[in-house]
Amino acid sequence: MTDGNDEYAEIRERASNDPFCGTVGVELADVSGGYAETTLTVGDEHLNFHGTPHGGAVYTLADAAFAAASNSHGDAAFALETNISYLDAVEVGETLRAVAEETHRGGRTAAYEVVVTDGGGDRIATFRGRVYKPG
Repeated sequence: MTDGNDEYAEIRERASNDPFCGTVGVELADVSGGYAETTLTVGDEHLNFHGTPHGGAVYTLADAAFAAASNSHGDAAFALETNISYLDAVEVGETLRAVAEETHRGGRTAAYEVVVTDGGGDRIATFRGRVYKPG
């Protein structure tokens, strides 16, 4: 629960109302300075033709956490580069959690690592990203 003095209210509002994330089913669970968590419950609509979660769905979950964390300081941050390593797959009904943490913050750039885990805490993917902060 947040109050009127919540310094992260604006980014929480913007990230929670992201149209693409809403379409995919990604939800913002938490955000603070250089940190964010997102969740996605895997449904049939997230599967690829192998019957496993589509890489794009897992990437979107991680990217949403990356975006919220990197924009949490109040200045606009724009992705310069990202990559993801897929480590395992999960079944329909599993809720995935992506936790983004700032690993470096310089003058105009910052770096983040996002760990995607399943409900048991097992790592499903690792995402890394760098942003540019023009302001």
